[in-house]
Amino acid sequence: MDPYKVLGVSPDDSKETIDQAHKNLCKKYHPDRYIDNPLKDLAEEKLKEINEAYEIIKKNHQSGTKTSGNSTYNNSSNSSFLNVRALINQGKIAEAEAILDGASLKNAEWFFLKGLCALKRGWQDRAYTYIQTAVSMDPTNQEYRSYYNQFVARANAYRTYSNKGGYNSHDTLDCCLNLWCLDSCCECMGGDLISCC
Repeated sequence: MDPYKVLGVSPDDSKETIDQAHKNLCKKYHPDRYIDNPLKDLAEEKLKEINEAYEIIKKNHQSGTKTSGNSTYNNSSNSSFLNVRALINQGKIAEAEAILDGASLKNAEWFFLKGLCALKRGWQDRAYTYIQTAVSMDPTNQEYRSYYNQFVARANAYRTYSNKGGYNSHDTLDCCLNLWCLDSCCECMGGDLISCC
């Protein structure tokens, strides 16, 4: 969501212009105007979106940050984060991590990029933690949320698969399999756990 598009303003507009645009849109989509109207739910959704966009813009103006589309950036760190993304895409993970580790700004984008680096290295737990932090810092960012949702879906699929349709892990087949594996390991080391196998 680009909050400036939602309000119909540009990042360079004054605070007064943004406030006025917000006020006008709130009047236009106020639920009281849609009583007994089938568009009431849509108007409420739109009003919620308008208020969220306004809050994001207010927060960004206070911190000197601008939001556009799905990316939040600070003018000084934007180029280094773009460079980190390029390095990750090229598979230069160590270089990307070196830039991130040297960055003073640790915003949602920083955590997301650290998560991507961990993911490329195969460190699923670290990647999940970093991306979860990025989502909690910027819950409106669809890119972060998409990666987070993929982690959650994978975890749920693994849980379903590992439950084996309801059997617990202490059934007879698991016991036999564990004994067979243990016997094989012992035989590799010169011993024998089960003499008949």
